[in-house]
Amino acid sequence: MSLAAAESTQACAPLLRVEGLTQRFNLGGGRVVHAIEDVSFDVPRGAIVGLVGESGSGKTTTGRSLIRLVEPTSGTAMFDGVDLFSLSPREMRQYRRRLQIIFQDPYSSLNPRLTVAAIINEALDARGFDKARAARKQRIGELLEMVGLRAEHAQRYPHEFSGGQRQRIGFARALAVEPDFIVADEPVSALDVSVQAQVLNLIRDLQQRLGLTMLFISHDLAVVEYLCDEVIVMYLGRIMEKGPSQALYSNPRHPYTRALLATAPVPDPTRKRERVLLKGDIPSPINPPSGCVFRTRCPHAIEACAATLPPLEAVGAGQQVACIRHHELA
Repeated sequence: MSLAAAESTQACAPLLRVEGLTQRFNLGGGRVVHAIEDVSFDVPRGAIVGLVGESGSGKTTTGRSLIRLVEPTSGTAMFDGVDLFSLSPREMRQYRRRLQIIFQDPYSSLNPRLTVAAIINEALDARGFDKARAARKQRIGELLEMVGLRAEHAQRYPHEFSGGQRQRIGFARALAVEPDFIVADEPVSALDVSVQAQVLNLIRDLQQRLGLTMLFISHDLAVVEYLCDEVIVMYLGRIMEKGPSQALYSNPRHPYTRALLATAPVPDPTRKRERVLLKGDIPSPINPPSGCVFRTRCPHAIEACAATLPPLEAVGAGQQVACIRHHELA
C-alpha cells in the first residue's frame, strides 16, 4: 500500500473503535455488578456520538472506562490505531493529553481554592506548555474567550460564576491540552434550560471550529437529537440500538428506544409519537435478567426473549438493533 493510500485509509477509519467493552465490579460475597456487558461501537473522526439511556444504564461507566478513569474488565478501545486498554500507566499518561472529559457537575469539578487562571494553568502544565508568563496569560485569555468568557475572568474563583459559566471554564480547561477526543458526561443536565441551550450552541460551535471528536452522554433525547451525528441507546449495560441520529429518531426500531422517545417533549404539535408506557423499574445490575435484559419491562416480550440474548443486527439506514422481534415490530 502506498503512503498516500495508507494516510487515506487512516483518515477514513474511526478515531475510536470500541469492541467487547465489559466492566464488572466485584462487591464480595459472590456479588458482581454487571455495569457494562460486551459493548462495541465506533466514534468517527470529527463526529459527536450520543450515548443515551436511563440512569443505571451504564453510560457514565462507559465514558470513564474508555479513558481509564476506571479500569475496564475486558475489551479493546483502539484510539487512532492504539489499544488504550493495553497501555501501561506511564504510556497512558502520554495519551491523556489527547483524551479529556467534561464532568456533569460544574460545581464540584473545579477546585474552589484556585483561580480560573490556576485551574487552566494546571492543564497547560500537563500539555507541556513551556512558555513565559506573558504567553501563558495570553493563552488562558484566548481559551476563555473561545468558550464565551472574558480574559479578565481568569483572576476570579469558581464560586464567583454561575453554573453555565463554570461549565464553560471546564471546557476551557479541557481544550487547553488540545485534545482529539472529549467525553462529555451529561454536561448540561445540572443547568437551567435557557443556559443549556447556550452551552449546547457552544459545543456545536467548538466542534465545527476545532474539528473535535466527542462522546456526548445524556439522558435527554431532545438534546442528543439536536447535537449528535450518531446515537447509541443503552439499557442495563448493553446496547439496544445504534445508528445515525436522523434515521434513529425518524424510525426507532427497538421497543426501548420507542419508549424513551415517547417520553421526550415534542416542540412541533403536528409531529406525533406513539405512547409507550414502561412498567416497573430498571433491574439490578447485580442480577440482570436472562436473555434480553429489557424483556422484564418490554410490552412486546415473548417467552423466547428470556432464552435468547439478541445480537445487534443491521436493519438498514446504518441502524443496528438488538431485538429478536424487530422484523415484526417494524
